[in-house]
Amino acid sequence: MTFKRPFSAGLAAFAVGLFAATAAYAEPTVNKGDNAWMLTSTVLVLLMTIPGLALFYGGLVRSKNMLSVLMQVFYTVCIVTVIWALYGYSLAFTGGSDFVGGFSKAFLMGVTPDSKAATFSVDANISELVYVCFQMTFAAITPALIVGAFAERMKFSAVALFIPLWVTVIYFPIAHMVWYWAGPDAISDAVKAIAAAGSDAAAKATAEAKLAEVNADAGWIFKKGAIDFAGGTVVHINAGIAGLVGALLIGKRTGYGKDLMAPHSLTMSMIGASLLWVGWFGFNAGSNLEANGGAALAMTNSFVATAAAALSWMFAEWMIKGHPSVLGAISGAVAGLVAVTPAAGYSGPMGAIVLGLVVGVVCLFFVTVVKNALGYDDSLDVFGVHCIGGIIGALGTGILVNPALGGAGIMDYTTGKIADYDFSAQMVSQIWGVCTTLVWSGVGSAILYKVVDVIVGLRANVESEREGLDITEHTERAYNM
Repeated sequence: MTFKRPFSAGLAAFAVGLFAATAAYAEPTVNKGDNAWMLTSTVLVLLMTIPGLALFYGGLVRSKNMLSVLMQVFYTVCIVTVIWALYGYSLAFTGGSDFVGGFSKAFLMGVTPDSKAATFSVDANISELVYVCFQMTFAAITPALIVGAFAERMKFSAVALFIPLWVTVIYFPIAHMVWYWAGPDAISDAVKAIAAAGSDAAAKATAEAKLAEVNADAGWIFKKGAIDFAGGTVVHINAGIAGLVGALLIGKRTGYGKDLMAPHSLTMSMIGASLLWVGWFGFNAGSNLEANGGAALAMTNSFVATAAAALSWMFAEWMIKGHPSVLGAISGAVAGLVAVTPAAGYSGPMGAIVLGLVVGVVCLFFVTVVKNALGYDDSLDVFGVHCIGGIIGALGTGILVNPALGGAGIMDYTTGKIADYDFSAQMVSQIWGVCTTLVWSGVGSAILYKVVDVIVGLRANVESEREGLDITEHTERAYNM
């Protein structure tokens, strides 16, 4: 049995599992409404990446590099999609170890139109192929986020090699560590077996051993108790720190700090950011895996946190620089989406608004003051928005899940009740998740960049940079006029 979300989920059972309950109990059924919702959510997450992220990033670079960014994002979606089907799904969502899964589902072996994946409700399933495709879109967008950090200077051959290496070595293990567990059906079955044993000591001992085995069958970060509804650690911190490492190792763009490097089309970026917001409802509300109140909560939080962060960034910039900007507003919106991702199903709407207000100001500070002070060239602020926003969201989730603050609380599936909230314990768990992701992705990405540099070289030469990667790498122009 393999599953995605922590069993310590919210009141609507914010946990997700894969595969059916044991044969000792009634066979779970596939809910057609939930299936339809997940089909829709999967397409929405793809929309986030292509064309959403591609246009958002493409508009932010100079016109001579527009196509290079579009190509890098599009290639990433294609290569990760194939890798996911070959072995990525298996490594992320099957048992193997605390750190990575095995190959029992390689080449999607055993995954058929009839196989099932569990949802938040015990014995209510969706089609496993739908779940495979949904998680595939998460795996695709995460490395696509990274390319914004080294935009306008990395060779396409380097990107083509780095992306498959990164998803294999970094993404799949992190996804496994954070989201893999035996699941609600397995826990429910074990609890039922204990109750059914009654006074039979031997049967009860066997059932209790089974429950212990089920609880032990989980990823390392999951076992630490960290909660992440839709990918604050797995997606945003993971990609953000990898982007920063890449920007530092590859070096600054030629002419950085001297030449004008303004976005060539904020119109394109506005369209892209808007598509990101629309697609993010699949990302967050879809992560509920059921078309119920939990999805409605995640949707609501994705509305209000995003709007609050856009306003927060815009007004802060207005006060500091004397004018509000479109770039600031859409950057704030993306920061809000990032921060609410881990909290979408755990926070109440008022908590989500506060989270958005906070992240807008903090991310603005990082992409201006901190970035300028340290002098690194993170082209499209992947670190300042995604990593920092993800950290704020991950830590904020540990606070906002508190029912006393309007949060959903944390469900203990062994008792079937909301557990007592423990601020210190939950924050320690969240810190474990954040720090593990930072170290695994930061160190691992640095090694991978070095490997790629040795094999094909990371950076385009100065002449290619000055002429533009569209022509030198792809022999095409974004605009012929």
